[in-house]
Amino acid sequence: MGFTERKRWLFLGLPFTFTKYMVKEDMITVDTGLFRTVENDCYMYKVQDVQHSATLAEKIFGLGTVTCFTGDTTHPQLILTHIKNSRAIKDFILEQSEKARLKRRTVNMLDIGSGDIQDMDDSD
Repeated sequence: MGFTERKRWLFLGLPFTFTKYMVKEDMITVDTGLFRTVENDCYMYKVQDVQHSATLAEKIFGLGTVTCFTGDTTHPQLILTHIKNSRAIKDFILEQSEKARLKRRTVNMLDIGSGDIQDMDDSD
């Protein structure tokens, strides 16, 4: 399963651009250009966080923008602009990136507010 979407004009949501986004279980591919085509891939396990946003105009035409915050060197922020099914794509990326990290055993554990162990020992 996956998604293939085109970047669309904000005006009426028409797909008259030469940018195509392919979101698969293991990879996100951005294909841009007409005369000079550039294809960029980002492995799903490198996606750390995903953000969905929609301006008023995007909402009117049923579009949205998905921003992926990645550990990729070429695209630290991979932005899928003016796409349909943006919320479903965001949820798919979140789910698949977590599965890919678990599969590759690259899960990052964050220490949020647990305090410093040395500080706890000094309180005696």
